[in-house]
This record gives sequence, C-alpha cells and structure tokens, in this order.
Amino acid sequence: MDIKEYIESGVLEEYCLGLLSEEDRSFLIQMAMLYPEVKDALIETELAMEKLASENALEPNHGIKQRILDTLGFGKDKVEDFPTLTKDADYQTWLKNLAHLIPSEPSEDFYCEVIRKDDHIQQMLVIAKTDVPEEDHDDYQESFLILKGHCECTVGDKTINLFAGDYLEIPLHVKHDIKIMSPHVVAILQYQFV
Repeated sequence: MDIKEYIESGVLEEYCLGLLSEEDRSFLIQMAMLYPEVKDALIETELAMEKLASENALEPNHGIKQRILDTLGFGKDKVEDFPTLTKDADYQTWLKNLAHLIPSEPSEDFYCEVIRKDDHIQQMLVIAKTDVPEEDHDDYQESFLILKGHCECTVGDKTINLFAGDYLEIPLHVKHDIKIMSPHVVAILQYQFV
C-alpha cells in the first residue's frame, strides 16, 4: 500500500467528520498505529479541522438557543421572558428554571452567563468561588438574588449577610464588595440601565 496515496485519499478528513464505516475507522486506527506518518497526518488533519470549526463558529442568537433548550426539555419559561428582579422575586422559581445551567460543583472561579439583555435590563447567572472587589456604578442600578450559598456584601459602611432567597439592591455611586462565605455562590445579577 502506498502510504502517501492513502493519506491523500480523503480518508483522514472523512474520519474526522465521522463519515467512515466502522470497518474503515478500525483500519485507519491500525494504520496510524503502524505508520507514524499516518498518525502525524491524522493529528494534523484533526487540528486543522478544529481550527476551521473554531474560526467559523457562530454564537446562536438567543431565540435559537432557547428553542434548543426547550426541545431538550430544559424549563418551560423562555429566558427572555424572565421578570425583572425585585425584593419579591421567588428564588426557587429562578433556581428551577436555570437548574440546567448550574453545575453541582463549579470548576471555574467565576462563571457568568447572560440570560436576558435588552435596552433597559441585563440579567446574568453568576457562579462565584472568589470575592468580588470593591466597585461602584454610575450608569446602572445593580441588584442580585442569591440562589445558592452564602456571601457577605459591604455596601457603603453597612455589611449584610445574604443566603439563598435574599435580594439586595445597591444604590448608584455607592462602593460595595462581596465576600464569598460558602464554597461558591449562585446568583442572578441584574443591571438596570439609567
């Protein structure tokens, strides 16, 4: 068998695309084990296809993402229909509707996913293992609802302990920080633009 001809036959690309029969896949794997040049070419093809996919990847618009989630059975409510957070927000409803996005053990120190965004409001699911340093805002009103965990928020000269179900609204132009008191905190963070 001519190895160069085999490599150039398109079989490597077909393998990467999942188009080969089981028999042809097995043969290619054997060839890669026997011939280093086949193995190297396969790795090169995989990397090239991964790069091509990454360069041409598109973030689906919010409506498509929600339809996919609905099809998979993740929640009945559309995320763009989530209500504005207020002190009367029911954290268990939020938790139930976002459960599919919340890992049992988060791997990142800070994770944030926008779940609603329009001209007036942006809402994000936030999972934090690390403290949030002092900050203040002058262009949006910040509020959040704790879904899981325990944190301590200092707003101005006042310190508030927050647990699941607690809501906090932070006034404009007031310095505030957040200390994570449990292994991690899951919250809905809301910005209302002024």
